[in-house]
Amino acid sequence: MTVDYIILGQGICGTFLSYYLQKEGKTVLVIDAPQQYSASKVASGVINPVTGRRIVKTWLIDELLPFTWNAYNEIGDLLGVSLIRQCNVLDFHATPQMQEAFASRLAEDATLLSVPEDQAYWQQFFRFNYSIGEVNPCWLIDLQILLQRWRQHLVQHNALSGEHFDWTHCEVTNDKVVYKGITASKILCCAGVADSFNPYFQLLPFALNKGEAILAHIPGLPATNIYKQGISLVPWNEKDVFWIGSTYEWNYAHVQPSEAFRNKVEAQLNYWLRLPYTIIDHVAAERPANVERRPFVGLHPLHPGVGMLNGMGTKGCSLAPFFAQQFTQYLVHGLPIEPLANVQRFTRVLSR
Repeated sequence: MTVDYIILGQGICGTFLSYYLQKEGKTVLVIDAPQQYSASKVASGVINPVTGRRIVKTWLIDELLPFTWNAYNEIGDLLGVSLIRQCNVLDFHATPQMQEAFASRLAEDATLLSVPEDQAYWQQFFRFNYSIGEVNPCWLIDLQILLQRWRQHLVQHNALSGEHFDWTHCEVTNDKVVYKGITASKILCCAGVADSFNPYFQLLPFALNKGEAILAHIPGLPATNIYKQGISLVPWNEKDVFWIGSTYEWNYAHVQPSEAFRNKVEAQLNYWLRLPYTIIDHVAAERPANVERRPFVGLHPLHPGVGMLNGMGTKGCSLAPFFAQQFTQYLVHGLPIEPLANVQRFTRVLSR
């Protein structure tokens, strides 16, 4: 069997990279063993254009917002599903200082920030003593449907292998890659946390972290917004179900759901939420973030038969489609990759 590219992993990076390569007329084989919980599968799907306590714009967001809207609509049209909708964040300020910080930032730049006029309306759903700030626009992605439907698409086009990949069976030269009788021009790594153990890229400054989330049934809470106060309540893909999270643990003994996180969420819900709720699931996964908080995109400086699209961190829903398209344009047409994301910036490290 011969294909243009072998792609490792069918999370959000592998999904969009295979999509854009196929769109360019290239053949791919995606190798991805099914996992119940992975970073992409348990992510909230939120694209929020601001970040941090200073409420500043996230990196590249002016380009990312229109690009991601078009990207998810395009792949959704191909798959016959709706994958993206506007779902603004309502930020319930927990302290006077947080309220003042939002007001100060709003006065500086009101491009993405506002104060909802109907604040009293939300008193029937939440207990809060200070005002609410709104981030507008925010996108909400149905990642579960995207991953499921794209996997079906790959199967229908004989472009998916559900086996566990083993590097010991992979032979890489400058002009081709051979894996168990499959020949390709390059192998492209989009395997999430597994890529931190990749023999070609394991020296990259990965900074793995653990995230947890709870799924709760909250009848009566409008699915029109994302609600935030310490934790975030995000509409899920079932009626009256909300994704609640998430933590960022850097030191952890295991990647299983923890009792401490569940207790924290219940305490916050009991304090903040006026509606009854039922916890229906509790999930956890490891994320392939990195020290620089910038993605890893491009070909290995010494082994150009191997490439990577990874390290998206918590911004995967916006960064993955953007850099998948950019990586595709580099592979097919030789167009440049954003220098702050190009893996070539680690040439010295990867040359050891």
